Amino acid sequence: MKNISLDARIFVAGHNGLVGSAIVKNLQSKGYKNLVLRSRGELDLKDTQAVNQFYAQEQPDIVIDAAAKVGGIHANNTYPAEFIYDNLVIQNNVINGAYQAGVKKLVFLGSSCIYPKMAPQPLKEEYLLTGPLEPTNEWYALAKIAGIKMCQAYRKQYDFDAISLMPTNLYGPGDNFDLQNSHVLPALIRKFHEAKIRGDNTVIIWGTGKPKREFMYVDDMAEATVFLMENYSGDQIVNVGVGRDVSIKELAELVKEKVGFVGKLEFDTSKPDGTPRKLLDVGFLNELGWKAGTDLERGITKTYEWYSQQAD
Repeated sequence: MKNISLDARIFVAGHNGLVGSAIVKNLQSKGYKNLVLRSRGELDLKDTQAVNQFYAQEQPDIVIDAAAKVGGIHANNTYPAEFIYDNLVIQNNVINGAYQAGVKKLVFLGSSCIYPKMAPQPLKEEYLLTGPLEPTNEWYALAKIAGIKMCQAYRKQYDFDAISLMPTNLYGPGDNFDLQNSHVLPALIRKFHEAKIRGDNTVIIWGTGKPKREFMYVDDMAEATVFLMENYSGDQIVNVGVGRDVSIKELAELVKEKVGFVGKLEFDTSKPDGTPRKLLDVGFLNELGWKAGTDLERGITKTYEWYSQQAD
């Protein structure tokens, strides 16, 4: 691998989001001085002409694509058109624009939901496209699969150095805590916090509590992204996770303890569970020389400390 200069111009698309903001913080901590950042108001990534003009003017050396329309089961189920269209348009503009502008390296962030619903566990990179997707978020998954294939196609045809990373479920300070459209962990933090404030006796959890999920603290994801930007170039997608999972029931009990809620849990089995299990095999990432450093208890504690400060 060629060493990346600390003066390299690095465009982080989606820098105000949960992952993008953590990546910016990590890059700055490592001494990268030339970050190119644009808010949604300053640059609409769905506008092809605007994106191409941006690339022509700014001429970044490296692009990290952390921009996406994201949400939990409810949001994916309710807005399938937006989830497939917005994500396809954003990544098409970012990836093709980067190639056309002569960008030296592109890092595309996908999602663990790209894997088949009933694939063997833990999920290996080669399981991509081996079976049907989870129906509740197939629109987002299909868009991300298209992004992976676009990166691979541009590498194959143009020798464009585009790599694709597949993060597991991420959480941390700056997350979306909306009860309708957020992911499970921030939603639980908010539910338990508000129930504690109100003095409720019960908190209702969606589903049976049986599905198992893997959760990664967002600063670890940022650390892995920068590590792979600096050290990896290849066609194969890279799973980024912690290699351990917990049931939703176990997660709820852990969040309950960290928040300090003293009531009971009640599971609403009329709500969808989603995929039964989704654990990434991170053997390839570990072989490349990287492992996650934040355990779930510490990560939830940090996230709740941040949330409670914002909520007060």
